[in-house]
Amino acid sequence: MFDPQHGQQPLPRDRAWIAVNRDDRNDGPMSSSAEHVLEGGNVADVVVRVGSTVRKPATASTAAVEALLDHFAGVGFSGAPRSLGRDELGRHVLEYIPGELAYSGSRLAAGELRRLGALVHELHDAAESFEPPPGPEWNVVIAPDREELICHHDLAPWNLVRDGDRWVFIDWDGAGPGSRLWDLAYTAATFVPLCAGGDPGLDGPRLRALADGYGLDEPQRQAFPDLIAAHTRGMYDLLHSASLTGEQPWARLYDEGHGEHWGPATEYIEAHVEHWTAALLR
Repeated sequence: MFDPQHGQQPLPRDRAWIAVNRDDRNDGPMSSSAEHVLEGGNVADVVVRVGSTVRKPATASTAAVEALLDHFAGVGFSGAPRSLGRDELGRHVLEYIPGELAYSGSRLAAGELRRLGALVHELHDAAESFEPPPGPEWNVVIAPDREELICHHDLAPWNLVRDGDRWVFIDWDGAGPGSRLWDLAYTAATFVPLCAGGDPGLDGPRLRALADGYGLDEPQRQAFPDLIAAHTRGMYDLLHSASLTGEQPWARLYDEGHGEHWGPATEYIEAHVEHWTAALLR
């Protein structure tokens, strides 16, 4: 997707939640039992809103995701939706988060990027004490650099809802083992954003604002740019490989043009790794 004001924007990996949080104040009252089908998903199956809840078909990873969200609620982390069990159809029931998706507005300002970095740090701190249930099944589609805690793996503008003072990351279906820097690397690629045709002189300070908000130390700042490049390349490789094997939904997304974003974005990030490092350490 191209925004003439802000340049190339990342393409959503899963837009199922965009319709969830689109302003519906003019749609009239919503019955507590009426199902409102949410359109626009790239990966998830049919998702509906029912009153103040969202219902998603359960998958093999749902039990582990439920446990993770319950843990977040238990430790007081408000940056994730509450898990509310299953409905009579076996669907996963989640708290509906009103507000605006970060993807639907202008890109975040530097101060907002610092707030975002702090939120991701808070998320990771909350996840560190999580003990998964026995034999958890996760759905991590891009192998991380290492496994040190349970991560979201899609911390992107299409999954951040801002409702006043509360910022919430939604769509936890792809959560699973990963590392702090790996999770934050995807955040950098999608929120700065780091895209083909970007200006390193402008993108560098924005990247630093995110890193400052998270509180990266010097060794982490040294390692961070290579991980941003590796994670972005991993996204492109997933799509390109699927275009050859036919694996869905990734093959369809490649055909729809997602590879045309992630490939050049990888080249842009890799070409300026030294610049990113200098900006982070300056």
